[in-house]
Amino acid sequence: MVRLATMNLTLRGLANVRILRRNVLTTSLDPARQAELGLPLNGYNVILANPPFSGRLDADRIIDEVRIGSTTATEILFLKYMMDNLVPGGRCGVVIPEGVLFGSTGAHKELRRQLLENHAVEAVLSLPGGVFQPYSGVKTSVLFFRKPEPHEPPGTQRVLFLHADNDGYKLDANHDTPIAADDLPGLVQAYREREASWQRWQRWQQYNSPLPEGEGPGVREEWTENWWFADLETLRANDLNLSAGRYRPLSRNQIEHRPVAELVDELKAIELEILNEVDALAEKLAAERTSGPAEANPAP
Repeated sequence: MVRLATMNLTLRGLANVRILRRNVLTTSLDPARQAELGLPLNGYNVILANPPFSGRLDADRIIDEVRIGSTTATEILFLKYMMDNLVPGGRCGVVIPEGVLFGSTGAHKELRRQLLENHAVEAVLSLPGGVFQPYSGVKTSVLFFRKPEPHEPPGTQRVLFLHADNDGYKLDANHDTPIAADDLPGLVQAYREREASWQRWQRWQQYNSPLPEGEGPGVREEWTENWWFADLETLRANDLNLSAGRYRPLSRNQIEHRPVAELVDELKAIELEILNEVDALAEKLAAERTSGPAEANPAP
């Protein structure tokens, strides 16, 4: 697998390709070993990742550096590792299952708290369901964040949410038939020009803020773009939920009906989260039954 991946990257023009086969969730490297392998000692400038979804590890194998609560879910642990291994100014783009963005367990909430307080979350791109077919039908998003420089304010001030309904390919079981509809180029532009996008969003909010009674209509135009923002105060009021659909603006007289397929994908993610927690509880109870209380030796 390492050889195949190395060849794949080399053929695409990447220089200095070096791939190490290692599980960062279960093994640690001391500085001497890192230097021997040519790994940076202080972290990485850029991390791009599509880690495994819905995996689980034995709790006793997880290294302390990536532990967060009692979770054994790999999608949470991998993201924790990436957060902790960026240098100041370092950037990360990672594909994650949607449940990471809105999960209600203690580990999910603590992960999002650390992410928003210690890193600058720049954007969340909600991908259409089935975008990774035929390999996976899990609803996913791409999370973009960076570690602030020492002179920058810590944490996240605002988040750009991007929503793609189409990615240029028919969203069927094969996902290999090109179509004209493709939201990604416009979303890439909104991300690259996010300061200008933020100014436009602010102007729209100011223009459409409710006016005192008798001074004019409250909402004068609908927001028609497939991107929008939420500031930190809004995120906190919503339990640090980072799901793009949570903050999508609706018109005063229109209720958005989300696609049934998208709702089904979200329900699957929630069900998987519940099953993972039930499995973890069952493992904990089984371990307690196996160890059991120590019996005292009877007095002679």
